[in-house]
Amino acid sequence: MSEAHEQLFQASEFAAVAGVTVRALHHYDRTGLLRPTRYTSAGYRLYTSRDLARLQQIVTLKFIGLSLKEIKEVLGRREPDLGETLRLQRRVVEERLRRMRMAASAIDRAEAALAATGRVDWEAFREIVEVITMQHDIEWVKKYYTEEQLADLARRATPEVLERGQRAWAELIREVEASLGEDPASEHAQGLAARWTALIEEFTGGDPGIAANLRRLYADQANWPDTFKKPYSDEVGAFIAKAQAARDKG
Repeated sequence: MSEAHEQLFQASEFAAVAGVTVRALHHYDRTGLLRPTRYTSAGYRLYTSRDLARLQQIVTLKFIGLSLKEIKEVLGRREPDLGETLRLQRRVVEERLRRMRMAASAIDRAEAALAATGRVDWEAFREIVEVITMQHDIEWVKKYYTEEQLADLARRATPEVLERGQRAWAELIREVEASLGEDPASEHAQGLAARWTALIEEFTGGDPGIAANLRRLYADQANWPDTFKKPYSDEVGAFIAKAQAARDKG
C-alpha cells in the first residue's frame, strides 16, 4: 500500500487500536520516542500502521522493565543490541520472581501451620514482611541513581554476586562489631577497613558517579522510609571512618 493510500488514525483512534491512552501517546511524542507520521491542517496527530509497529515495540520493552530513556536508546540504534537488553532484563525479572517465590513459600508455611495447629506462625509472617520490604526498599533506593547507573548495577548484580556480597558484608560487619574496642590504627583494624573499601568498590564497579550517589544516599538518612534500615550501627561506621583516617595519615 502506498503512503498516499495508507490508513491514517487520529490520536484517539490510534490509542484505542493500540490499547494505550492518548496521554501516553502525547508523552511519547514529547520525548521523541514515537512521533506521528503526519499532522492535519489543524495540527492534530495522525498515525499509521508503521507507527503501530513501533508502539508495539515500545510497549513490549516497557513491559519487561526498561525505562523510556532506555527504550529510546535501544530503538534508536541502527542495530539494536536486543540480545544484551533482554538478558539484562531477564536477570532483573528473575531476581524479582525469586523474592516473590520466597514470600509465597512463607505464606504456604504460615497457612499450613495455622491449619495444623490453629496458631499463627509469626516467623513465617516475618519472612513475608522481610521479602516485601526488601522489594520496596530496592525500588525506593533507585531514586538516588541515574538510569545509566541503575542499568550498570543491574548488569553486574547477578543472583550469585548479590548472595556473595550479602554474605561478605554480614561477615565483615560482625567482625567490626567484635573489634570496636581496638585501636583503629592497628593492623587488624586496617585490614577490616581495606575489606570495607573493597566491598564498596565491588558494588560501585569503580564508577565515581555511583560512589558519589551512594554517599549521597547515606547522607540523606533523615529522608529514609521507616522500613529502610542501615545494615550497620553508627559505632561500626565511626570505627571504620577512624580506621580509614588513620590509614590516610599513614
